[in-house]
Amino acid sequence: MILDSIEKSIKEKIEKLGTPLSEWDIKINRGILTGFNEAFIISGIKREELISKDPKSAEIIRPILRGRDIKRYSYQYADLNLICTFPSRRYDIENYPAVKRHLLNFGYERLEQSGKLYVINGEKITSRKKTNNKWFETQDSISYWEDFNKQNIVWSDIAKEPSFVWLPENILFNNTIYMIVGLEKKDLAVLNSSLIKWYFPTISSSLGGGNRYFKEFVQRIPLP
Repeated sequence: MILDSIEKSIKEKIEKLGTPLSEWDIKINRGILTGFNEAFIISGIKREELISKDPKSAEIIRPILRGRDIKRYSYQYADLNLICTFPSRRYDIENYPAVKRHLLNFGYERLEQSGKLYVINGEKITSRKKTNNKWFETQDSISYWEDFNKQNIVWSDIAKEPSFVWLPENILFNNTIYMIVGLEKKDLAVLNSSLIKWYFPTISSSLGGGNRYFKEFVQRIPLP
């Protein structure tokens, strides 16, 4: 973004009066990457079906949001849920038979994390990216899973304007959403302000009519 002399002066003043988020005592992490959303993200109806077959299923199924569900100061829940078999939690899938059967309906070869290519009934099927994780686990280890049990500020990775929201605890979100752990709810007023709306394009790049609100750019936002 090319700035004139007045705009440069405004940008410098904002940066002088604020401290970049990268220097705050906070953590910024993205949401959950499953590697195969069709299997791991399920509807409310499917959730109830799995729980009716095996009540223990409720232990590993939680509400999830997508980037498109995030609005400025609010979010819109689309009745979607995640089977949250995070590798860092070391679940035994045999303890959740209904969930196991649901996942295997998509085929073991498609779920395994080997990166291999298979040909089944004439159809080419590629397994998930190669990792050390098990076939029923999400692709990311999610070692920071406990942070989802807290209230945090979250936002979509692509947006036309600042769209930060205070998210209640125990709601998960996918990898098109980021979260800040360590800020307070009152900080939303600055992050969603017209000042940051003007400032952010000066430190980020754009995509498809929106700005990339990736970690590398958001952590440069100066807060007073």
